[in-house]
Amino acid sequence: MDVFKKKIPASSANLGLGFDSIGVAVDLFLTIETQISNAFTVEYKNEALEVLEKDEDNLVFKTALKIADDYKKTLPKLHMIMDSDIPLSHGLGSSSSAIVAGIEIANYYLDLNLSDYEKVMIGCRIEGHPDNVGPCITGGAFVGYYLKEELYYYHLNLDNLSLIVSVPNYEINTEEAREVLPNAYTRVEAVAQNALANVMILALQNQDYKLMGKLMMKDAFHEPYRQPLISEFETLKETALKNGALATVISGAGPTVLTLCEVEHVDRVLDKLKAIDSCQHKIVNVYSNK
Repeated sequence: MDVFKKKIPASSANLGLGFDSIGVAVDLFLTIETQISNAFTVEYKNEALEVLEKDEDNLVFKTALKIADDYKKTLPKLHMIMDSDIPLSHGLGSSSSAIVAGIEIANYYLDLNLSDYEKVMIGCRIEGHPDNVGPCITGGAFVGYYLKEELYYYHLNLDNLSLIVSVPNYEINTEEAREVLPNAYTRVEAVAQNALANVMILALQNQDYKLMGKLMMKDAFHEPYRQPLISEFETLKETALKNGALATVISGAGPTVLTLCEVEHVDRVLDKLKAIDSCQHKIVNVYSNK
């Protein structure tokens, strides 16, 4: 019987000054295998996933069914085997990877022949912003804008850059992370963030990682309000920078913390971060699917 297999990468969103607009795909994966069955059922290979739904209410199936409805097509009932090394509700895009998996299932079984742009657009309609779903689809670093059916983006690869994720043993609810943000910013704040972000993007494009890292830590839109939700953040940042890291920032809405390093310094930084034993620390790579 025909089996559809797909690997979807994790993503770290809100990258530096890119609140709701810049993300990067990393090599942690949601893996799915599906085949036509007599009911929508899910089998999990990872015990941590057992908290998720095992029928058509699973986010992967819900996404695929919604797309089928939008295109006025019928999705066949499927059995899905799912595995993942993306921690749930920790700021590494576990929900976005599930949404993208649903998009890929719909694309395959409904013969939609969707382009990457169309896949990102569908993901944005569901998520409301592009910086998690985008890199899950394009790979690499993703810079995008989405509002009211208007979508623009670029993606590029990042070479000679290492990343460390530090994952605390608690979750931060996405709604809680949104609630701590202000409802408005001053014109001075907005102009400053826009200018800094413009320079950061050029530094990223030109792989000037020292400047990029410095600017990434100047965010004023979400980091100052969310850092107090992550008790380890200041210690992680101080330890990483003291030992040669380029930047330490919140991954997504947290609580995972992302540290950027030059390749030659990553082992030393990781070794020092391991002393902070309330987190699991892991080197990850920027994932490119091209």
